[in-house]
Amino acid sequence: MQLNEHFLGLHGSYLFSEIARRVNLFLEMEPDAQLIRMGIGDVTRPLAPAIVEAMHCAVDEMGQSETFRGYGPEKGYRFLREQIIKHDFLARGISLSP
Repeated sequence: MQLNEHFLGLHGSYLFSEIARRVNLFLEMEPDAQLIRMGIGDVTRPLAPAIVEAMHCAVDEMGQSETFRGYGPEKGYRFLREQIIKHDFLARGISLSP
């Protein structure tokens, strides 16, 4: 068996391990910080029913040529950014522009 020459060029760190390392380092430096963890997620609990329903709707949209979106823009869809601002940030008193 021949080793793929590109294998040796791979980084030695796994993305989630690197995220965890950086989060832990930040929390050591800022122990009172309230951190919203958006990197890895919590896979110890099932998805909320609203999330499951939204994912089913999104899959149905992606399965039809009339509603297929493909990859989103690099900053995300405007409608999604607006909803995140409305339901997450405004409730915390943070005003943002989508």
